[in-house]
Amino acid sequence: QINLSVIRQYVDYLVREQNVKNIFVNGTTGEGLSLSIQERKQLAEEWMRQGKDKLDHVIIHVGALSLPESQDLARHAAAIGASGIAVIAPFFFKPTNKDELVAFLQKVASEAPGVPFYYYHIPPLTGVKIRVEELLDGIREQIPTFQGVKFSDTDLLDLAQCINKNGSEQFAFLYGVDEQLLGALAVGVNGAVGSTYNYLGRKTKLMLQAFAKPDLALAQKYQFLIGEFLNFVIKLGFGVAQTKAVMSFVSGIPMGPPRPPLVNASEEFIAKAKAKLDSIVWPNSD
Repeated sequence: QINLSVIRQYVDYLVREQNVKNIFVNGTTGEGLSLSIQERKQLAEEWMRQGKDKLDHVIIHVGALSLPESQDLARHAAAIGASGIAVIAPFFFKPTNKDELVAFLQKVASEAPGVPFYYYHIPPLTGVKIRVEELLDGIREQIPTFQGVKFSDTDLLDLAQCINKNGSEQFAFLYGVDEQLLGALAVGVNGAVGSTYNYLGRKTKLMLQAFAKPDLALAQKYQFLIGEFLNFVIKLGFGVAQTKAVMSFVSGIPMGPPRPPLVNASEEFIAKAKAKLDSIVWPNSD
């Protein structure tokens, strides 16, 4: 069951402890596709309610396999004042080319004509591998509210071509592969959305600051240490359930179990992950 009662504490923790003020709701880490439409609406409402005057942006993922459900979620997000909406490609009956995908996205975006729209590109989970570089050609003519892409793929060539062609001033490129963020920053992304920022947000912000200075050596230290932790837990088996477990022991907020078919992280995983995170020595500037 969803637990709305912890979201106030969750918001305060992210803002105060992790220096994170922008939230992406009902995405992969939030198990959005495993929730009912009503649950997704309830969560979106609670994040908006608790984030009022505390958060800068709340982007709500409204993608679904059913077009009417996705449109319903888009209208709802607009009604509650979301900063933006995002949509993944449908992944059972899949679009096979750019035109089919854009047509689907347009039908969702048009239901929230005043809300910035993001395409959530995550081919490892959707299996839809239409290159974003191709997708962006002329997209504003069909989707006037198109704001940018949540790019959750390791194809930095595609990402770099997107930025080279369109410029980061025209679209927002938000990177979603946490262990490669520094590489994505080097090709010009202007933000990131990821699960590790729940518990490593402050460390990542320090990496962003180091990159902006620029102090590449310091930025590399942060990226390498974040990568060291992720490399360790990935070898143990790291997914949404394990992310919830890490966030629970770091924050002290009970993130609860995942919804089946996912299963709880093991006690062995939790003990090893905690020991590894505790062992990391972060740079002196922190």
